[in-house]
Amino acid sequence: MKLGLSTYTYTWAMGVPGSPPEEPLTLQGLIDKTQEAGVSILQIADNFPVEEKLSEDDLKQLFNYAKEKGVNLEMGGRGLTPEHTLKCLRCAELMRSPLLRMVIDSTGFEPEINDIISIIRDLIPEFRKTGIQLAIENHDRLKARDFEKIIMSTSPETVGICLDSVNSIGAGEGFETVSEILLPYTINLHIKDFVIFRVPHKMGFIVEGRPAGKGMLNIPELINRTASYSRCKSAILELWTPPEESLKKTIIREEKWALESIQYLKTLLQ
Repeated sequence: MKLGLSTYTYTWAMGVPGSPPEEPLTLQGLIDKTQEAGVSILQIADNFPVEEKLSEDDLKQLFNYAKEKGVNLEMGGRGLTPEHTLKCLRCAELMRSPLLRMVIDSTGFEPEINDIISIIRDLIPEFRKTGIQLAIENHDRLKARDFEKIIMSTSPETVGICLDSVNSIGAGEGFETVSEILLPYTINLHIKDFVIFRVPHKMGFIVEGRPAGKGMLNIPELINRTASYSRCKSAILELWTPPEESLKKTIIREEKWALESIQYLKTLLQ
């Protein structure tokens, strides 16, 4: 597995809805950060929807810029409608991405399991033509067994899992359970460390991000277990950086966490 960054590593710097920075981090700037961090992959996800924002010429220029910097690009999107997925697949082709990571749901679109399977089955010939794999991310609506059913009902050679280490908490499942079920199908890994702590009034818990290696996630074990299946080629750092009292301070914290996390992960992956 090779280590990489994501648009979700620098979420605040790129722009969170309702909190736009004065000078948002650009994709070229993020490619520069990827090179400076000494890692070789940048995953561009749905918080910067290139399929909506960039033309084909823009994407070709972005690919060439990344190539000059020694950075490989991975494409990500949200909303597994046939039309939108094909649009994202075209972007993945232009970026020379080996995979297309997709979150199934989007605003107003939460399909049933059988509908998801039907959509993917119809799309498989297009993915096979390009040689690109579809990586479905475990998100916070479906259970791990639902994702397993989707994979096994479509094409395990063409369709796999983008395994996120925190998302499934939103579906009421702990990561040990989720990873036990989904690791055999994992072709892309999102490393996102976290803590869970009880609120002061004792009636509930908060899930909050931490730098890699500073939370509850057993990252060395996760990497070893993922590697044992020999299917996953990239491990992408994502951060849930809690906000500070100002956006400027939040972005500084995010940068600090990113650098700290990468240094830790390099001891495990490089």
